[in-house]
Amino acid sequence: MQTLPKLQLLRFVEQAMHVARRAVPRYSSKFSKRRYTLHQHIVLLCLKVRKNTTYRALLDELIEMPRLRDALGLTEIPIPSTLCKAFNRLKMAIWRVLLTLSITLLPTNGIVGIDASGFDRSHAWKHYTKRVKLTIQQLKVTLLVDTRVNTITDLHVTTIRTHDTQIAPALIRRNANAITVLLGDKGYDDQTVRTLARHQGVRPLIKHREFSSLQKAWNVRIDADLYGQRSQTESVNSRLKRTYGAFVRSRRWWKQFREIGVACLTHNLDQMF
Repeated sequence: MQTLPKLQLLRFVEQAMHVARRAVPRYSSKFSKRRYTLHQHIVLLCLKVRKNTTYRALLDELIEMPRLRDALGLTEIPIPSTLCKAFNRLKMAIWRVLLTLSITLLPTNGIVGIDASGFDRSHAWKHYTKRVKLTIQQLKVTLLVDTRVNTITDLHVTTIRTHDTQIAPALIRRNANAITVLLGDKGYDDQTVRTLARHQGVRPLIKHREFSSLQKAWNVRIDADLYGQRSQTESVNSRLKRTYGAFVRSRRWWKQFREIGVACLTHNLDQMF
């Protein structure tokens, strides 16, 4: 009998399982019931985001997917509350480790763009919110994107209106070894950001706000071809929203942060194919 080829979904599951095995132990603790592994939980949560579906719908589909069950090592299908509890247990630090490990499997060039975007904290109908004049606060998500293969190097999520120049330093310090050139728009034009980047061995390529003729001249001298790669960061922000949803479903802020982290990891895993 002819062997069926591996589709992209199956390769995604296998790659996610490989990353999960490198990042976390098999079980959460010695008191675990050992019915399902942490690796299986992580892959199923990524698969839920990739398919942009609910826990129940994902598990219903998994019943008809024997090859995926074999790749996951599942002998039985978990109930939706099992994945909900697993998501609550997996802290943001674990998703950051998984994100970092996913980058090591992809070819990067160190030319990194930084950009921020907003994600709705509710998926209320837009016409309704406009009619009743309801204001929904957004999550501000700042991404570091390597421009070679459009992978997400790191992220910063906040619920308040923090200025871009206050967010950039933390991202630069955390990822100084992975960045050679930092591309940013005028929102990151701050001498503190430039000084910190140079101190960390990073070349800042950030446009100046044009308040004088000298600053206009500095912008003209910027390497246009290199700086043009910054637009790829905006493309990744757009793809996250179009592919995985422009809003988060969780009601608690710490779970909302994790949702964005899972989406970024899923994006990197998708970029491997």
